[in-house]
Amino acid sequence: YALCQAIPGPTSTQTITAIGLKLGGVRLAYFTLLVWALPACLLMICAAFFITYLDYMKINLSFTKFIQPMAVGFVSYSAYIISSKVVNTKTAITLLILSAIISYFFNTPWILPFLILAGGVVSAFKYNKITPSPKAEFSVQWSNFVLFLAVPIVAALIGHFTSWRPIRLFENFYRNGSFIFGGGQVLIPLLYGEFVEYKNYLTSQEFLSGYAFVQILPGPVFAFSSYIGGLSMRGLGWYNQVIGGLFSSAGIFLPGTFLIFFIVPFWNYLKNYRIIKASLEGINAVSAGLVISAAILLFKPIQENFVNYSIIGGTLIVLLYGKIPAPFLIIGGILLGIFL
Repeated sequence: YALCQAIPGPTSTQTITAIGLKLGGVRLAYFTLLVWALPACLLMICAAFFITYLDYMKINLSFTKFIQPMAVGFVSYSAYIISSKVVNTKTAITLLILSAIISYFFNTPWILPFLILAGGVVSAFKYNKITPSPKAEFSVQWSNFVLFLAVPIVAALIGHFTSWRPIRLFENFYRNGSFIFGGGQVLIPLLYGEFVEYKNYLTSQEFLSGYAFVQILPGPVFAFSSYIGGLSMRGLGWYNQVIGGLFSSAGIFLPGTFLIFFIVPFWNYLKNYRIIKASLEGINAVSAGLVISAAILLFKPIQENFVNYSIIGGTLIVLLYGKIPAPFLIIGGILLGIFL
């Protein structure tokens, strides 16, 4: 679990993939990943079909009017939880504030991974404050790291020369998955910036509705990528929507998996480097800042009125102090939207 916190990728998915790797090797690791992620990904592709059908039938998403501010409440809750856990030094607070401001005003696909790397570099200079640990045995197999680097390069080249959108989606999500530290909440600002504001594949309303839908499902929040991939291919036939959803899912999950295969064999050696431990402070602080920025960005397209303010605040309060599971909150919001 500590390893998965320290490298890019979905923490929960990487943890169980690493367990599969330890118990049965690479084949079991891939099978574990498939069993864990595929059900939620397929369900989110179905959600993309549903939104596409509504769009085709000229049915608006007014029934989601309550779950959209609820989604902002979920992101705000995530920002609070992440910040309270990882931001406890002056350096971390400074990085959180700066990353939130910069990502808000310069919300492009490339600025966000740059901020994450920069945060790690800044806090890495504090390595002298960490107690040295004894070094373990060191042995590296570079094949999986080469695979990790080669896959996006090949995908980018194929996408450039063929202009085939599924492979471009794969590259987009692979790039995003290569710079995410922690849970799926940190993914939200990257995806919103790239697919809503930059490429206009989705509307803000569709994005927020999909993020609310994924809260209902068991499985990883990263399955949200399947929904975005499916909607990015609408108008090209249902089979292309399935392909887009599956390629997007593969893109978001594979980089973290390749890194697990690469790092697990020598993690006991790597984790004792003080500079690695020190860099996590900045990486986590910047990630928290990005989620705060995402909460603000997601709120912008929502109509400003007392009802929406109340729903956002109420969702946040229930998540902080209540015991109502998230799926019941979202289902309640959908039913309320249908009846009202």
